[in-house]
Amino acid sequence: MAEKLWQGRFDQPTNKLVEEYSASIHFDSRLYRYDIEGSIAHCRMLAECKIITHDEASLIIENLGEIQREIERGHLHLESSQEDIHMAIEQRLIQKIGEVGGKLHTARSRNDQICLDMRLYMRDVLCLSRALLLDVQKTLVILAEQNLDVIMPGYTHLQHAQPILLAHYLLAYYEMFERDDERIADCFKRTNVLPLGAAALAGTTFPIDRELTATYLGFPKISANSIDTVSDRDYLIEFNAASAILMSHVSRMAEELIIWSTSEFAFIEISDAFCTGSSIMPQKKNPDVPELMRGKSARVFGNLMSLLSLTKALPLAYNRDLQEDKEPIFDTADTVLNTLRLLAKLLSEIHFNRDRMAEAAKQGFILATDLADYLVRKGVPFRRAHQVVGQIVQSCIQNCKELQDCTLDELRNFHKAFNSDVFSLLDLTSAVNQRTSAGGTAASQVQEAIRLAQQALQVKQENVDGKFIRNNEKRMATKPESD
Repeated sequence: MAEKLWQGRFDQPTNKLVEEYSASIHFDSRLYRYDIEGSIAHCRMLAECKIITHDEASLIIENLGEIQREIERGHLHLESSQEDIHMAIEQRLIQKIGEVGGKLHTARSRNDQICLDMRLYMRDVLCLSRALLLDVQKTLVILAEQNLDVIMPGYTHLQHAQPILLAHYLLAYYEMFERDDERIADCFKRTNVLPLGAAALAGTTFPIDRELTATYLGFPKISANSIDTVSDRDYLIEFNAASAILMSHVSRMAEELIIWSTSEFAFIEISDAFCTGSSIMPQKKNPDVPELMRGKSARVFGNLMSLLSLTKALPLAYNRDLQEDKEPIFDTADTVLNTLRLLAKLLSEIHFNRDRMAEAAKQGFILATDLADYLVRKGVPFRRAHQVVGQIVQSCIQNCKELQDCTLDELRNFHKAFNSDVFSLLDLTSAVNQRTSAGGTAASQVQEAIRLAQQALQVKQENVDGKFIRNNEKRMATKPESD
């Protein structure tokens, strides 16, 4: 059994069951790139501050690079006796260069080291989340522009309410995801803070330069209080909370895609590439991907509750409980990123059954509000107009007809304010285009919303560097790469 780097004050070796129970290396090994990146920056700072020599720093940095390549090629075996990725890398460094390797941990603790690793990791997760959200939003805007003339029933309580444009519906989700993007961008501000230098909890007696380390790692600011630094997991909870809201939006959309793809609605057809069949019923085409998206939202919600429960009664500063923050965060990050990646592709291949949507929009007395508004414009108080139109609807139900089937005489039986100009309102396109209030479903308003969305997306796109995103995906790889 390998001796621990912290074994000095212990007489007995760690129990094997304790090693296995307390080890985190099986899940935190994915942080190896960040751990090495942070160690290199720390080492450079130690040399600049004359805490170690530049020759020692060069030797350490060179071998850290070699260790990274060993891990990526699968040549370095990671096991539970090494506890975590920090100890595994440090042990290997000491094996390679002897006692000089032990100088790397000067002026830092695993407490602030893991905080650094997680903040570096989360910066990549947040940037990639925004890039993938951008893809989803772009897809929604493209679909809205392509379907600007498609009228469908709008629903409240899943009952026909008023006619809307399909494009207006699609842009509703664009707005939801815009708020998600804002939350993630805001979370990035509180994540992008250097924790290294807090050490165990009280800072360090060595003359370090935290600002210099922050510059090396691209952090715009350093944490203010060493005690808070090593125990702060707010940024992780905040990310998970933003992710839970995001996944609730995805789940709502998934639910509607599932409903719309049924034979009863038949509003859409989901591409075969995103569906599966039945093992027993040959005719089945199941919307499994939206169903899984709907289901995976539950695990993200659960991860949020895990993190809140984990931290709700922890005394300051670091406690080993905090080891349990990583698996929920890794799971949430993987779930959100994979979901967004798939959602953009799924949406781009959906076929909208325009005729079916238009036909459905003619049903369910969907122009009843327009009829009431007509009476209001004729001077009838709205509450009276509401009552009159309700009576007309009841009569239509009894006589198995729609509002547009009524004659002028039939309408005038309910109120004398009706005139021949009422029939121009009992037209879906006219009804939609009269809703010109800001944010409404009129084509003019939706076209303007598309234009503004395209402008906003262009600005975002200019801030997304494809190469950087690809690097992020590589750095966040769940498992080290192999030859």
